Parts: sequence; structure tokens; C-alpha cells
Amino acid sequence: MSIQRLQAHYGFTRMPFGRGLAPSMLHRPSGHAEAVARIGWCIDQHALGVITGEVGAGKTVAVRAATAALDTSRHVVIYLPNPSVGVRGMLHHVVATLGQVPSFYTATLVPQAADALATEHAERGRTPIVIFDEAHLLDNAQMEAVRMLTNHNMDSGAPFAALLVGQPTLRQRLRLGVLAALDQRIAVRYALAGMTATETGDYISHHLKIAGRADTLFSTDAITLIHNASRGYPRAINNLAVNALTATFARNQTIVDEKAARTAISETGAEQ
Repeated sequence: MSIQRLQAHYGFTRMPFGRGLAPSMLHRPSGHAEAVARIGWCIDQHALGVITGEVGAGKTVAVRAATAALDTSRHVVIYLPNPSVGVRGMLHHVVATLGQVPSFYTATLVPQAADALATEHAERGRTPIVIFDEAHLLDNAQMEAVRMLTNHNMDSGAPFAALLVGQPTLRQRLRLGVLAALDQRIAVRYALAGMTATETGDYISHHLKIAGRADTLFSTDAITLIHNASRGYPRAINNLAVNALTATFARNQTIVDEKAARTAISETGAEQ
């Protein structure tokens, strides 16, 4: 079965529930909008923020939405997606992104990175935003490097904003005594929860509208089942909705009903 045949079957102008949607096209439930607002405040205040949520809760989507709205002449985003690069790799990326040649010695990389961040702000008038994704996987040495970066004139106003984005275990790790000094610097904390049942229904409707279908395509029962199985997390809703559309297409039907939703839940292993 091809995507083209599926699109033609439903009269979609594009596939709904895809990952390639522009931030402006995304549905914003209250939790997502709140996360975007908190991230925006963190950037505006040059503060350190922590955004947590389960896998697929929409953390990265919220960060994308908040950074997409920024004026690129006044901000520079430094995105660190992979904690496995270690302290050196992390600092190397910060320095290189800001157009400098990273020091060979790890010990001098922290002051060099702090300096590069300050220079970007003072001389180029751009606020750097350093985003540490999958931050629950940062080791203690990396967390300490983040603290040392944010230590740079923090009391007199930092030259950059930093975001630690990760799973709920990040909140627990930050409470450990060894990370107390970093924890005390956090100005913004937000935990992204799953959507409510009503928000899940609105989310599905919104994505179908973007794809060219404003009528009822998913039955109320199907939406309820998808909501319960996904716990209101966008990525799981996307997967279940696409699988339910596929199951409905395979049966040559036009409405996604309870049976199609059950098939999708069974095939994706999302049963509770």
C-alpha cells in the first residue's frame, strides 16, 4: 500500500500526523502553549530552564515552536542533541557553532565556550540559546560543565539562555546533592503532561483539517480509544491515528471506527 493511494482514498491534500509540519501549523494544546511561553520567557530573561516530559510528549516540538518565532538577527540557537559526545564534544560544538576554533585542551574549553557566548552577545548583539536535548542522559561531568558555563557573570546577568530538555528522570537527578549548585540556578521548570481527552479530539481534528478534511473522519469511540492508549501524548496519537487510517483503508471503509482503532492499538503494542 502506497502513501499516494492512502491519500487518494481519503482525499487528503497531504498526509496528516506527519513530522514535517511547520511550527505555525501545529496544534497547540494548553500544555504545549504553556511550555512555549515558559521557553520564551527563559530566552528573554537569559535564564536556565528545565523542560521535562515523557517520550513523545512534545518537548522538542515546543522548543522548535519557541525558537522558530525568534528574530535570527538577534538570536543564535545552539542545539546539542546527543549527550554521548561527552564534555569535550559538547563544549566543542558550542565554540565551533559560534565561529571559533575549539581549544585542544578540555580544561580550557569551558572558559573558551563561556567567552564565545559572552562575545556573541556583547559584540554581535545576538543572544545565544544553548539547548541540551536528552538532558536526562548527561553525566555529572557534563552537568558540572553546564553549571560552569552558567556561572559566567550569572549574578550580573548572563549573556545567554540555556535549556535542559529531557525525560522526567532529569528532575529527579537535579535534586541530587552533587548537582545542587546547578539546581539552584534553574529559573524556569515545566513538566509537559499528556493532553486531555478533549484536547486529543481537537488535536486529531486539527491535523485532519490541515490535510484537507474538515468533516468527521474519526468516530467518537475511535478517538476515545486512541486517547486512552496514547495517554494524550502527541507522538503516540500520531502513530495510532496513521495505523487506524491504514486499517480503515484496508477494509475499504471511509470512517475510522472503534474496530480500526483497536486494530491500530494492537499493531502498535499500545495496549494498557
